[in-house]
Amino acid sequence: MKAFLIADIKVTDDKWVPEYAASVHDLVHKHGGKYLSRSGNVKTLEGTPLDTSLIAIMAFPSVKHAEAFVADPAYAPYIAARQAGSESRFQLIDDTDLAGTISYLNKG
Repeated sequence: MKAFLIADIKVTDDKWVPEYAASVHDLVHKHGGKYLSRSGNVKTLEGTPLDTSLIAIMAFPSVKHAEAFVADPAYAPYIAARQAGSESRFQLIDDTDLAGTISYLNKG
């Protein structure tokens, strides 16, 4: 079952961004993941806008792969730098349909 990691980030000090952006994608790939998007072009179409600087969406072969990426000791210094220079939310979802009515998704 695929898993998607959604990172919603409000940058408060951008010193960490260049090294993070240049290096973390290799760690994502190491764990079987790939970026679907890493964009600062965030437009709220409904609801109250969040104060978001960028959103990254990554796909992994499974929840275990995504969790292994986040727990990788090589990622720890990047986590620390990101957390020191941003307000971040990482959310993990799978490829299920909770209602079970979309045929191409797994029943949730």
